[in-house]
Amino acid sequence: MALTFEERLNQILPKISSDDFLNSKGLGNEIGFWIFDYPPEREMEMRDFLSRTILTSLNKSQPPVRAGVINLFELVIQLLQERNLLDKAIEMQRSKGDEAVMAALRPVLKEDKLAIKIVSLVDLGNIDVLILSGVGSAYPMLRTHTLLSALHPLVGRTPLLMLYPGRYDGYSLRLFNKLSEDHYYRAFRLVPEVQ
Repeated sequence: MALTFEERLNQILPKISSDDFLNSKGLGNEIGFWIFDYPPEREMEMRDFLSRTILTSLNKSQPPVRAGVINLFELVIQLLQERNLLDKAIEMQRSKGDEAVMAALRPVLKEDKLAIKIVSLVDLGNIDVLILSGVGSAYPMLRTHTLLSALHPLVGRTPLLMLYPGRYDGYSLRLFNKLSEDHYYRAFRLVPEVQ
């Protein structure tokens, strides 16, 4: 049976608050990395659902499920501001174009550095799940498959959920259903369309 977007949304909360999800049960030796992929045109609904439903409900559940939420776009902006590079990057983009600014920012926005920053912002010992959002907004400043690979050794047993505007088929990521990234097969789809 094919599920609608709304039906898939309504399955997120029961899944991420379940003991199996929180304890990575049934995954063999794989780490608990999950992707909820969704149609990019539903981005605003996804953001609203995250803030109004998921986070509110996790806090009210018994026992509460503690979530660390990182918006990747906001993280990129924060890093650029901390290094006094945001205004310079905007000006460079205007004067020299996208390729020049991306080449200049690449050393600052390397995914291994972002992964370390993410872990420093959330206390992994005091959260039950790490949720990453803002993937589409952060493109092309970071690549999600590389970021996930960089996070593998850092998050330990804390399950990770990435909200992904595009398609993940269990083997590769297609941001916005168009841009093909390198293959990534170490995550599981949280709620497939067909059940």
